[in-house]
Amino acid sequence: MAPSHVVKCCQRGLSWIPVIFINLVVCWSYYAYVVELCIYTISNTEEQVIYLLVFHVFFFMFIWSYWKTIISKPASPSKEFCLPKVDKELYEKEENPEAQQEILKRVARNLPIYTRTGSGAIRYCDCCQLIKPDRCHHCSTCDRCVLKMDHHCPWVNNCVGFSNYKFFVLFLVYSMLYCVYIAATVLQYFIKFWTNHLPDTHAKFHVLFLFFVAAMFFISILSLFSYHLWLVGKNRTTIEAFRAPVFRNGPDKNGFTLGFRKNVTQVFGDQKKYWCLPIYSRYKTHPSHPSHTFSPISFLCTATDNFHNQMKHVDGCALSLYLLCALALPGEVPLQGIPIFVTS
Repeated sequence: MAPSHVVKCCQRGLSWIPVIFINLVVCWSYYAYVVELCIYTISNTEEQVIYLLVFHVFFFMFIWSYWKTIISKPASPSKEFCLPKVDKELYEKEENPEAQQEILKRVARNLPIYTRTGSGAIRYCDCCQLIKPDRCHHCSTCDRCVLKMDHHCPWVNNCVGFSNYKFFVLFLVYSMLYCVYIAATVLQYFIKFWTNHLPDTHAKFHVLFLFFVAAMFFISILSLFSYHLWLVGKNRTTIEAFRAPVFRNGPDKNGFTLGFRKNVTQVFGDQKKYWCLPIYSRYKTHPSHPSHTFSPISFLCTATDNFHNQMKHVDGCALSLYLLCALALPGEVPLQGIPIFVTS
C-alpha cells in the first residue's frame, strides 16, 4: 500500500481538477467572446467597444470574487477551545462516555457555547481534539474544524464558511451576471448563424457553443444563488438548513436569525458601499476608537459603557458568535466598544 502522505498528496492534486476545469471554460469563453465574436463577427466599432467594456467589468468582478473564495483560508477555532493538558489526559483515559461528558462540561463552562449534539451533549471533535464552537463543524476534506461552516465546495476547492461566505455569494452573483450578459449579447448573432444569415466561418462554432454554455451555467447558478439568498435571509448555513441546530432547550431552526435586515448585514457588513466588492467588510465599533475594526463579519450594534447593565438584553447566540470570533481572531476584535446584537 502507498504511504498515507502519498495518498493525501494525490487527493490534494485531484481536488484541483474542478477548479482547473472552471478556469479552462472561463479562458475559452473570454477568447470566444473577445476574439471570435467582438473582433471577427461584429463589424460595428461602437458596438464592439460597448460590448467589450461591459464584458470586462463583469469578467473582472467574476474572477476577483472567485479567486477570493478560493484563497481565503477557512477560519478555525483557536486554542482556547482545546482541552487543557490535564483535562485532555483525563478525557483520553476515561472510558465512560458520561464521565467524559462531565469533563467537557466543566471545560465548556468558561466558553461561549450554546449549542449541543442531538442528545444534548457537548459537541467535541475527536479529530481536532477541541470543543466545537457554535456553528462550527469538522470538514473531512480540509481535515479541520471550520467556523460557521456552510459546506465544502469542490468548484473552489475550499470550505465555505465564516471567512469567505460573502465572497462565495458574490462569486455566484458575478458568475450569474457574466453568463447572462454573454447569453444576451450573443443571442442575435447566435440566431443569425443558426439561420445562415451570416457566412460559415471559424467563429460560428464558438458563437453557437458560447450561447449554449452561458445559458446552461446561468440556469444552474441561478438555482444555487436563489438557495443561498434564502439562507442569508434566514441566517442559516446549508448544514443548519438540513439539520436544525440544537440548543440547551432543544432544536431550533431559527435559533440564529435576527431579522432579514440584520441577517444580511451580518454577512455583507454594515457599510453598504462595500457590499458589491469581494473584500472584508469592516465595522467601526466605537467613536473614540475609530482604528479598532472587526473583520471579516460586521456586527450591528455597539454596547455602551454600561455593558453589564445591558446583558439581560443580549441575544445569547449572537454574543456566543462574537466571543468565539474574539478568541479565533485575536487582535481583530476590540476590547472596548464590544459589538453585540441587542434584542427587544
